[in-house]
Order: sequence, then structure tokens, then C-alpha cells
Amino acid sequence: METPGSQSSLHRANLERVVRAVRLAGSLTQAEIARTTGLSAATVSNIVRELKDGGTVEVTPTSAGGRRARSVSLSGDAGIVIGVDFGHTHLRVAIGNLAHQVLAEESEPLDVDASAREGFDRAEELVSRLIAATGVDRSKVAGVGLGVPGPIDVESGTLGSTAILPGWGGTKPAEELKERLGVPVHVDNDANLGALGEMVWGSGRGVRDLAYIKVASGVGAGLVIDGKIYRGPGGTAGEIGHITLDESGPVCRCGNRGCLETFTAARYVLPLLQPSHGTDLTMEGVVRLAKDGDPGCRRVIADVGRHIGSGVANLCNLLNPSRVVLGGDLAEAGELVLGPIRESVGRYAIPSAARQLSVLPGALGGRAEVLGALALALSEMGDSTLLDGSLPVAAPAFT
Repeated sequence: METPGSQSSLHRANLERVVRAVRLAGSLTQAEIARTTGLSAATVSNIVRELKDGGTVEVTPTSAGGRRARSVSLSGDAGIVIGVDFGHTHLRVAIGNLAHQVLAEESEPLDVDASAREGFDRAEELVSRLIAATGVDRSKVAGVGLGVPGPIDVESGTLGSTAILPGWGGTKPAEELKERLGVPVHVDNDANLGALGEMVWGSGRGVRDLAYIKVASGVGAGLVIDGKIYRGPGGTAGEIGHITLDESGPVCRCGNRGCLETFTAARYVLPLLQPSHGTDLTMEGVVRLAKDGDPGCRRVIADVGRHIGSGVANLCNLLNPSRVVLGGDLAEAGELVLGPIRESVGRYAIPSAARQLSVLPGALGGRAEVLGALALALSEMGDSTLLDGSLPVAAPAFT
């Protein structure tokens, strides 16, 4: 037994601090570990040596500021995590190790709106297929991150708005997938996971305050405040799509009029172009045509950008983020959409907040959410399991 405040309990706490810092970052030099944890360089050096001897971390030569350094990452075989992302029209699964390396990834079309059971069946099959393809030991699975395109009630774990996923009403996605896979499952909405993905692997790296804006069937924002996802007490923080732009505007699925979503989401934007471009047009197609010079598509994208910019300006005035990252198909339009966003921010945001803000396209494209699911699983797992070698063993169904 370790006595609280004893030398052994302090040492254990320091071990966990170092493991947590490395786990969240992917890899750090020993100097970066010292800055992150507040431990002395000598203490970090001793702990890294102990963790390396125990097989928990790997140390490789690198350079930092032109000087030789040692990069510390969790051992590639210390465990694996799984990311599952349900979009409205796709299912994407990724498997990664604790060193932030993606080992396998696959996506397939799926009408997620139709049936929750079918969605979970397909996810279970795809996870099993990727596990078999990588050849990893299923006992090494530390956890699963799960993304769904809708708000999750923080207390109950129930999917919130059934207007977004009508076939999923009353479901508890994390519980359902946990029963099937036999390992801990952590769930969040797709915008929050997009923010996590971009913060760890993409355009949000090195920033502690940002907003990830995803425009698809709906419009949502993943908010990062002081390096952490902010969900709010009910899990609905970031519903930027329901900021009112016009009280006399179109009726939104939420019941209000003139929400940002009714001027920017695909279900409202695409009908504007159908008379001239046909009914098979997608947002991806609109972006492609706009980049090729189509005047109608360019106008629609510019209008969407200005409307998004109005919502971003509200975020700037309230939260003062240092960066906004645009995700989804719309980000591929580049300056055709980013320019109008910046224009609206400059017009409607407090000048000091607008000056500090950078607006960038996401670097991960359609992978942002599934990589964010991996990051969620990494962030939620306990460090003691790594030090004790006690990762959960999956249920027999997970083969």
C-alpha cells in the first residue's frame, strides 16, 4: 500500500504525469516534458529512463532548436485505440497506437440516418476487419472514441436531437458500442471531434483556444478553451448553426426562423443551384465547379462564407479564440470561402478580437472526425493502466 504523501506515492504521481503528457502530445522531448509537467530536468530524465526500461516509452534521437535532443513517445505496442466516425452518409474507422500512429483506416458509404442498428452492425464488422488486417492483439485495445452527427446529453449519454438522426432517437451510442466491443467507449459529436483532430494532428496544433466549424447537413462548432473541448453542462455548446441571422428567414429544423444553418447547410444551399445545375449536385460538386470558375457556384460559396463569418464574429466577441478552422467539404474551396468569412469577421467582430484571429482551412479533410475520435480515446484512458499493464480485455464478440 502506498501512503498518501509518501515518497513512493509522489514517485507514482510523477510517473503518471509524464505518461499523460506524452500520451496527449504523441511525442515530446525531455525538455518539453519538463515544461509541461513542471518537473525538474533531472527528475524527468530519471523517470524517462525508468519508463524506457519498463517498456512503456520509446526514446529516439531528434533535434530541437538546432541542438540534439531525445524524443519520448509511448511504446508502439503499449496499446491501441480505435476511432469510429458516423457521418450522415458514411462510416469511417481508424486504428492507432498510443504513439499517435495510425495503423489502419477505412471508410465506406452508409445511410446513417436510416437505422441505428444497421449502423452499429456495420461499425462492429469494420472494426473487426481492421483489427484482423493489422494483426494486433485485441487485449491491447485501451478504448474507443465514437463520433456522431448530433448533440450528446452529458449526463445520460443519449443522443439529443432526433431531427438530425431520426432513426437514432433515444439511443445511447457509447453503451451500444461498448456492449458489442467489450471495451470502454467515449462518445462526442462530430464537431467536437473535428476540433480534437485538428488540434492534435492538423491546423490547430500549438493553439489552446480555437473553434472548429463544420458545415455539412447541419452546422456545428467544436470549441477548444485553454486546450480543452468545452461542451457546456448539457453537451450542446457550439451549436453555432442556430444563431439567428434573420427573424423572418426560412424555418429551421429547430423550430426557429432564419438560423445560420438555413443559409449555409447543404440541405438549404443546394436547392438554390438545382434549377441551373440539376438535382444530383453535392457540396463537393459545388466546390469543384466553383474552383473551375462557375459563376453561380462561386456566388453561392461566397454568400455562405459571409454568413459563416457572421457566426464566427459572434464567437469572437464572446470567446475571443485565436484561430478558427473550417472543416467539411466547404474547406476545399480555399479562399473562395475563407475570404468572405474574414470579410464578415472584420465587419462584425470587435476590432481587437478580429485582429488576433486567424481563419484557416482544416488540414485533415474528411479524416478530422475519425482522428479526433482516436484523440478522444487517447485522452480518456487512464495512465495507471499503462504503468500496471492492465489494459481491458475485449469481449469474445470482438474478434
